[in-house]
Amino acid sequence: MTATRHIRYCVALLAVVVATLLPVAAQAYWRGGVFFAFPPIYLPPPPAYYYSPPVYVAPPQYVAPPAYYYQAPPYGGYGGPPPAAGACYAGPWVCPLDRPTPVGNACSCAGNGGRTWGRAR
Repeated sequence: MTATRHIRYCVALLAVVVATLLPVAAQAYWRGGVFFAFPPIYLPPPPAYYYSPPVYVAPPQYVAPPAYYYQAPPYGGYGGPPPAAGACYAGPWVCPLDRPTPVGNACSCAGNGGRTWGRAR
């Protein structure tokens, strides 16, 4: 086959295909077969993003300390001096105190070898 003959053959085939696909005015209706139709697809718009307004928080409130503070009662309860001890316990020796001393203070007693230190009770 030559090139011109080949071109004529392709054009004739194309004309037959087009003529069979185009309906005539009297045959312009659906003549059976398979029909593919899809419903339109609804794509909703993307959601709107609303950013919440900024939140302002007040700084912590300053609380001043009270103008006074609780002072524990003196030793021995409310009022009066602490209880006075009556004797000094210094190791094996116990001696009376010559002047009043609070309980638990250091004191001394005269022993065999001199003064011995102890605690007032």
